Amino acid sequence: METKNILITGPPKCGKTSLIKEIINYINIEKCGFFTEEIKEKGKRVGFKIITLKGKEGILAHKDLNSPYKVSRYSVSLHDLEEIGVKEIEESIGKKCIIIIDEIGKMELFSKRFKKAVISALESENKVLGTIMLKPDPFCDEIKNRNDTKTFILTKENYQEIKKKIIGLFHLTC
Repeated sequence: METKNILITGPPKCGKTSLIKEIINYINIEKCGFFTEEIKEKGKRVGFKIITLKGKEGILAHKDLNSPYKVSRYSVSLHDLEEIGVKEIEESIGKKCIIIIDEIGKMELFSKRFKKAVISALESENKVLGTIMLKPDPFCDEIKNRNDTKTFILTKENYQEIKKKIIGLFHLTC
């Protein structure tokens, strides 16, 4: 089966999001989807924001947020995740674009709507480029084992090699 979906995994801070941001500069068709970025105050991480490729943004998680959904010291905003990130995935399916999903991780997995949108994207005609958590998780493990999905394990040492491989896959299949 053809590799349609490409996922990048690896330990925290290995450069997964940076790699995707670099790779999309080489892809000559429309890109849809979202990224997550750290929110810092006085040099310390206090949360994460979610930003679509169209520029819409919200809070994914924050240490001062009030939410029953927590990962470490961060409370997760399902509202912003679903109304910004998930909505972007849902609206992208069926368009002529590559869907960027950064990331499929612990915070996002609190949302059933997110999981459904991810599966719909992976099963759609669209190609998907995303990041996914490294640690074992039943939902994520099922995605990593799909026949139409290639997962790369990123480290700081293999960053350039993985970048070349993924760009090659997209040039062959885009």
